[in-house]
Amino acid sequence: MALVPALLLGALSVLVMLPAAQHLRALRDGERTQATLQTGGSCMMGRCRVGFEAAGRTVVADLPVGSGGGKDSVGTRLTVRYRADDPRVAAREDDVDGGGAAVLAVASGAGALLLLVMSVLAAIALGRQRRAGSLTGRASQDAHP
Repeated sequence: MALVPALLLGALSVLVMLPAAQHLRALRDGERTQATLQTGGSCMMGRCRVGFEAAGRTVVADLPVGSGGGKDSVGTRLTVRYRADDPRVAAREDDVDGGGAAVLAVASGAGALLLLVMSVLAAIALGRQRRAGSLTGRASQDAHP
């Protein structure tokens, strides 16, 4: 029963959070500028937008999955890093070390391992219980012919 959540947590870690953390790290050397939070909400889920000036034009960029700052209110000023060749790819400077995505990748991976170990231990215990039950059943049949 714990195998399904273990697989889901493992998939979340490997398929979503690790790539998100790598994407955030890729912006470490990006251009640095001040931005304004345009839309708030669940930044960790990639639902926040920031506005800033880049190459003489105003850019509105979506913050990537794994970004922090979800408790900041609209209008909050923050520092972002963006790609010079595509300013719409941006991240909060506080997140370019991997941010919450790295933490969630580790946490969901650890949770997946814990649930996997619990599944294996439960399967071993169930197997031993069945084997002990079948041996007890045979012993009672042998005692009463």
